[in-house]
Amino acid sequence: MAETSTKPYMIRALHEWCTDNGYTPQIVVQVNENTLVPAAYIRDGQITLNIGSLATNRLTIGNDAIEFQARFNGVTEHLYVPVGCVTAIYARETGSGMGFEVEESTAGPVSSEDLEAQALAAPPVEGVESDQQSTDTPPKDPDPKRPKLTVVK
Repeated sequence: MAETSTKPYMIRALHEWCTDNGYTPQIVVQVNENTLVPAAYIRDGQITLNIGSLATNRLTIGNDAIEFQARFNGVTEHLYVPVGCVTAIYARETGSGMGFEVEESTAGPVSSEDLEAQALAAPPVEGVESDQQSTDTPPKDPDPKRPKLTVVK
């Protein structure tokens, strides 16, 4: 039997560490055909997502994928990110976190019919504050001088 990856466990641990310290956990995702995220916010094949409790609804950080709902420009979106596509998780306030290599991922989101059924069955996400960008224009890097995370081998 193949050994399971440590990556999802590290993501969950750093998410918990950020939350316990009052920081905003963010993930950087290398977008591919298996990733379900709002296309307007993808820059250079990547997207940075706030996965804090105030910005997400129904957050699940599983061994294969990270799934949640978030609001973009006032519209609730269902996001699906294969764990293999996560290149970093860090605290927005401090930049502390960890980088990862992109792994091959074959897991894709569920069908659109299943997503619609889940959305209809889900309670509304009213009262969920979202740090996701809420304008018609895609987000820009607020601090271009901020250090960028790199993968350490």
